[in-house]
Amino acid sequence: MACNGLCKTREIIMKKIYLNILALLFISGCSENIEVEYDVEFPQKKTYEWRLVTAWPKNYPGLGMAPERIANLVEEMSDGQMKITVYGAGEQVPAFGVFDAVSSGSHQMGHSGGYFWKGKAPAAQFFTGVPFGLTADEINAWTNRGGGLELWREVYAPFNIYPIPAGNTGTQMFGWFNKEINSLDDIKGLKMRIPGIGGEVLKRAGGIPVTLPGGELFTALQTGVIDATEWVGPYNDLTFGFQQAAKYYYYPGWHEPGSMLELLINQDEWNALPKHLKVIIETAAKAVNQDILDEYTARNNKALRELVDVHGVELRKLPDDVIAEFKVIATDILEENAAKDETVSKVYQSYKKFKEEVSAYHKVSEDAFVEARND
Repeated sequence: MACNGLCKTREIIMKKIYLNILALLFISGCSENIEVEYDVEFPQKKTYEWRLVTAWPKNYPGLGMAPERIANLVEEMSDGQMKITVYGAGEQVPAFGVFDAVSSGSHQMGHSGGYFWKGKAPAAQFFTGVPFGLTADEINAWTNRGGGLELWREVYAPFNIYPIPAGNTGTQMFGWFNKEINSLDDIKGLKMRIPGIGGEVLKRAGGIPVTLPGGELFTALQTGVIDATEWVGPYNDLTFGFQQAAKYYYYPGWHEPGSMLELLINQDEWNALPKHLKVIIETAAKAVNQDILDEYTARNNKALRELVDVHGVELRKLPDDVIAEFKVIATDILEENAAKDETVSKVYQSYKKFKEEVSAYHKVSEDAFVEARND
């Protein structure tokens, strides 16, 4: 096989290395007065120690473990070059202070849900979930392949934040109640913890939406500060013990059909990272985004059976006319918000178009199959 000059070059290099070694051996062997010192410095990799604040209780199943898993993966894949310390809600900043902490740069990272920031960036709600919107698989597809991620980063850019999808709870439950919901009249005057546009829908239906962090919900429900609460689904709701404070468990979770979680990174800190660490963080978040959805899908089944069979919780479906009215109200709110905010309109049009297209396909694919399977 022809070397094209490479063999000759290698021969010359090897001869030089060989002669240098012989020279060093000769010098060290023939002179007792000469000391040969080797002072070779290898460049050290810069290490990064970041702090990540969350909107969830420390090590809370699902939600709270997502940032922990991201931190572990990043440290392992970077061979210790980047270490991320995770803090639960209230340890360094309040649950609803995560966005500001990352935006200001007091903390490099955060983990939360976008609908908590509707007062700062109304369009952020689309990147968690909106009533009667996209399911988990659908919002992942819109975000990663339908232009949603680019819009998300455009919405957060003025706040100096770089967002990455980082978990999904799947379709949630409507929540816990101490009275039956038989009509819209039963919603009037109801004080319910429900965030985002779901809370706006409840308000227009005559209810009173309340925003509270997860760690305060059980006490608020038990003491009557609120009459009802939504949280996530059976897996997480069981861990908070809501079955001890409320009798009825209502579905479907029309308000949160596939709630995406977010990893927030201070934009300045992100820009300063070497490329390989950016790739590692993005890859870790993508893996955890799917892993958390898998966890909820696997755990909700068993938890629901325990709530019903062991704790005697009464599982109830919302009346069809109540769901239908909620849908009308939700559509009105989305259209109104889009009409008065250019950024909301831009995100809404993309979200709406994707939902229409994916819904049309699912009628003859997933929806049709599930209907055939379950009949």
